[in-house]
Amino acid sequence: MQNSIDKFIESIKLSIASKKIVKILVNTPKNKNNDLKKVVIRIVDIKNENKLSFLYNHQTKDITKNYNLEDACLQINSLLNTEFQNAILYTIENDIRLQISKKNKATITTNKPTFTKQIETEHNKQKKRFVSLENNKYLQSLGVATKNGDIVQNMQDKYKQINKYVETIDGIIKASNLKNKKSLSIVDMGSGKGYLTFAVYDYLVNTLKIDAKVTGVEQRPDLVELCNKIAKENKFNGLNFSNGSIESYKTDNVDILIALHACDTATDDAIYKGISSNAEIIITAPCCHKQIRNQFNVENELKDVVKFGILEERQAEIVTDTIRSLMLEAYQYKTQVFEFIADAHTHKNVMIVGSKNSENNTSESEKYFEKIKNLKSVFGIKYHYLEKLFNREK
Repeated sequence: MQNSIDKFIESIKLSIASKKIVKILVNTPKNKNNDLKKVVIRIVDIKNENKLSFLYNHQTKDITKNYNLEDACLQINSLLNTEFQNAILYTIENDIRLQISKKNKATITTNKPTFTKQIETEHNKQKKRFVSLENNKYLQSLGVATKNGDIVQNMQDKYKQINKYVETIDGIIKASNLKNKKSLSIVDMGSGKGYLTFAVYDYLVNTLKIDAKVTGVEQRPDLVELCNKIAKENKFNGLNFSNGSIESYKTDNVDILIALHACDTATDDAIYKGISSNAEIIITAPCCHKQIRNQFNVENELKDVVKFGILEERQAEIVTDTIRSLMLEAYQYKTQVFEFIADAHTHKNVMIVGSKNSENNTSESEKYFEKIKNLKSVFGIKYHYLEKLFNREK
């Protein structure tokens, strides 16, 4: 095993000398309960001297340490002998992978390069953050950040989720018909504790200088009271929280309707509200998919696909969200379905986005309804709740 590790480390040295290295990934812990999940290593330029920067990715925190080449190679050797089974050296010429079996047998394989361009080596290059921690009083009040501007230890994933969410919203708006609008009306259905609601308001108003009116709708009175208190303390005059359900809340003149992690058919209520109020953008991240799953009655070649509970659950998610996207298309929305953040940060990571599509017309709607009808037939589904809201279940 050591001989293969030595060869792998020698390849690292050669890639650095030839300036062809991109990065190194050390992963797959030998002990699955290990708090250290992976180590990402890249070249950085510190005071005109090349160093290897190690990003140690733990369960709840990230730690960065910089080493010279000699010490870095010793660290990699130690990691592969004691903690990890896998390492990949990415260069612009090829990927070199080292794999260690449970019996400590090591093999090296070479594949086509994943990256054909090198990564920026400037040490002080800062990753763009859409939500700053510095003097961020609402994140402090919500328990995400400390007064010193650090992330609270168990809120690392939440902070990453907030940043990615705001980045996603920024991209959606800039690609829509709202890109040049100077005032926006936004409703966030099921806003919960308001992490994301505060962040999107702050970004739109204080970074993009848009006159945004944002309303968070939440059923739990204590959270509504807390969020309104924090909004007032931060002088977020265009942000307010209202007590109510997605189903009962009356929408009017909404530019963007958001519903993240609304459970089961509550996501459909939100989509219905968005379409009915002629919202320019509808953004949902569904949670739970019970309504369709309970109706599955498959009597064809796909019967084995839903034979096992876990596969049935996943298939229900796919079918439910496919019908939702087709309904949005039927009502003249250009629709995207994608993961908006890595599964490691939240399992509720599928986002469905509908943006008003001026190219679509109502004459094309029936073809989408026909697709929904055929899809239901394949899985023996009688109706989808969103259809029922539009009185189209028959």
